[in-house]
Amino acid sequence: MEQRRATITRRTTETEIELTLDLDGSGQAAIDTGIGPLDHFLTLFARHGLFDLTVTARGDLQVDAHHTTEDVGLCLGQAIRQTLGERRGIRRTADVAVPMDEALAHVAVDCGGRGYYVQRDPINGPGVGVLEADLVRHFFETLAIEARINLHVVTLYGSNTHHQVEALFKAFARALDAATRPEPRLGDRLPSTKEHIETGQ
Repeated sequence: MEQRRATITRRTTETEIELTLDLDGSGQAAIDTGIGPLDHFLTLFARHGLFDLTVTARGDLQVDAHHTTEDVGLCLGQAIRQTLGERRGIRRTADVAVPMDEALAHVAVDCGGRGYYVQRDPINGPGVGVLEADLVRHFFETLAIEARINLHVVTLYGSNTHHQVEALFKAFARALDAATRPEPRLGDRLPSTKEHIETGQ
């Protein structure tokens, strides 16, 4: 399998972002978005998915964290899409449940070329610092659409907002890692009876 690594650069009047993702890394992360909680959760994402991830982002944080969070999700989704290429030889689907103290999250992923996001049950509380609960939802939704993956997220239960969000990021990382692993029995074939996956490449 070829090296699965992508660098995305995005510059707008609202944000400047450079992001590099290596799907076959070792969990190394260097994250600086200007949003402390987002840095923390993306570091967890890299470590638990065993991805190498670097992100440098500058945005209009004097307004709020919305544009930066959204655009980092957009860039990460685009990087996932690029690293997967035609998606030949991968397992394609996976689901993982991860606990974090009193919270439990379940995430299911299908890398089948269709961008769709579903979140069952809202995250309790207003958010983690400036990272509002609805921004977490929007981050994952934007990522799923750009990556062309089905992403279903369930916050099964939990009373602490930080724990719920941490469990979500860890579960997503582990599910994405499992879904994108090579399947030796498949060889170089597409994991689809259609023999075609929309990748937008």
